[in-house]
Amino acid sequence: MTAPTPYELDVRPQLARGEEPFAAIMAAADALIPGQALRLIAPFRPVPLFNVMANRGYAASDRQLPGGGWEVTFTPVAEAAPEPGLAPGSAAAAILWPDPVLTLDLAGLEPPEPMVRILETVETMEPGSVLFALLDREPMFLFPELATRGHEWAGNFAQDGATYRLLIRAGGL
Repeated sequence: MTAPTPYELDVRPQLARGEEPFAAIMAAADALIPGQALRLIAPFRPVPLFNVMANRGYAASDRQLPGGGWEVTFTPVAEAAPEPGLAPGSAAAAILWPDPVLTLDLAGLEPPEPMVRILETVETMEPGSVLFALLDREPMFLFPELATRGHEWAGNFAQDGATYRLLIRAGGL
């Protein structure tokens, strides 16, 4: 059986308009059928996205295009899937993390305040320690920031569907 044709997403027009393409990239990744790769075209090498997609179970291969753009193909890797019940992008090893040392209840705060508070807090934590946060929504723009800074995360919505629970493991080990 052959792998499905990769889904191609060119974010250069979005970036040229000054728009943030992260949500479109995550939506494309969520829409992939099992075994399908995502071929991303960007004006730069999107290094922070490599960790985000690795946490979702994708390996990255990239090449520079003539004219300076980049093509990155994210190919699914079966053994990298997160634990059942965790949101896509969650660190698969989260069930092995130590108990949280801090808890932040950020419900009721408007963006970007939850993201700012989480980033400020996690930067003061010892490498390997874990932060637990409660939020009103899934913090999509926080995830690439965490990856860029070397932190891992795992999260999901509570059964009520209104509260997002997030574990963040401080990087730097």
